[in-house]
Amino acid sequence: MAGFTVAIVGRPNVGKSTFFNRLLEQRKAIVDNISGVTRDRQYGVAEWTGKSFNVIDTGGFVPSSDDVFEREIKKQVLVALEEADALIFIVDAATGITDLDEAMADTLRRTEKPVFLMVNKVDNHNRLMEAAEFYSLGFEDIYFVSAISGSGTGELLDALTALIKEDNQPDLEAAPLPKFAIIGQPNTGKSSLLNALIGAERTIVSDIAGTTRDTIYTQYNLFKKEFVLIDTAGIRRKARVNEDLEFYSVIRAIKAMDEADVCLLLIDAEKGITAQDLNIFGLAVKKGKGIVLLVNKWDLIEKETNTARDYEKALKEKIAPFTDVPVLFVSVLEKTRIFKAMEAALDVYENRQRKVPTSQLNDFLQKAIAAYQPPVVRGTPVSIKYVTQLPTAVPSFAFFTNFPDDIKTPYKNYLENQLRTQFNFTGVPVRIFFRKK
Repeated sequence: MAGFTVAIVGRPNVGKSTFFNRLLEQRKAIVDNISGVTRDRQYGVAEWTGKSFNVIDTGGFVPSSDDVFEREIKKQVLVALEEADALIFIVDAATGITDLDEAMADTLRRTEKPVFLMVNKVDNHNRLMEAAEFYSLGFEDIYFVSAISGSGTGELLDALTALIKEDNQPDLEAAPLPKFAIIGQPNTGKSSLLNALIGAERTIVSDIAGTTRDTIYTQYNLFKKEFVLIDTAGIRRKARVNEDLEFYSVIRAIKAMDEADVCLLLIDAEKGITAQDLNIFGLAVKKGKGIVLLVNKWDLIEKETNTARDYEKALKEKIAPFTDVPVLFVSVLEKTRIFKAMEAALDVYENRQRKVPTSQLNDFLQKAIAAYQPPVVRGTPVSIKYVTQLPTAVPSFAFFTNFPDDIKTPYKNYLENQLRTQFNFTGVPVRIFFRKK
């Protein structure tokens, strides 16, 4: 289900970021009534009636020339048209139809992808009457919404999520081999890593067409270990789309992430981890994927005794609180430690599959509680009676207690860290739930 991708498109200042924030239930995008505030592309995972989907806000732009539509917005709309499964085209009832709306509508009418026309800022009866003019844009699916108050969003999301079929979930039975996605920003060495691995003498390579259009699965049999690499770098370029590389790479990373068990996030050693890398890292955590951080181009860094140690420490400060992640310093060019990186990914895959017997979990629980008592709530001690692992793809644990709602983040983090130490969940997000006993 999480493989479904929705792109929000529209001219500047129609309320894309406000709607995006409502979908993600957080103030992630900066909202301002000055057009062009959203310069960096925003992306996240939204959920509605139990179905989750990727959301990409294509952002507004500061009109810097008469040709702003041709130069900036059209470029992103074309990328979104190529890569998204559905589009939400937002227009503004307060200002009516503009030339930019007309031009974008002209582009969107040519696609076979579902387009939902969302007329925003319809917050009173007069606006609703005036908004009828948007029927002239020629879209069947039209919704009158107020992104700020949320009115009308439910109907739109019902229609949108009706498109998400259960078979969008990866077929786990059909592909039991571990699946690794190489992700990261442009020019970090993704293609080179794949080529270095393909070029290794001991690998048997066969290309299997993946479930997602244009994604290539490459199967490896390496030192008696088998796995599948999802080649995000290999998705063929559309010659007629003058891509916005950063935006394009984000959509590809998100799609690859949905397919993968473990994500290999490549970071440029000279640039360090950027805001976009952190966004992609956060998405992988939210999706419950295993993660290995590969610091590439390590051969270009001047080294002293503790260079790697200090670099790793600084890196983990940036990705906190989830710091139990393997960090490897590699040089794809010189093929330094690239096979060690595959070993690390296989280890993380094993950790993600780990099932801990209930008896072992409860022995662990008694020791953890003895070492650090749960808090006292309104004069009554919190009592955690029992813990069990839930039957989910991501390691998840239910702790049964008398006050499930009163156990705060510090104690939850303590239990998570103890679980990690005891049972080795390195590289894997762990989910903890407290339930009423």
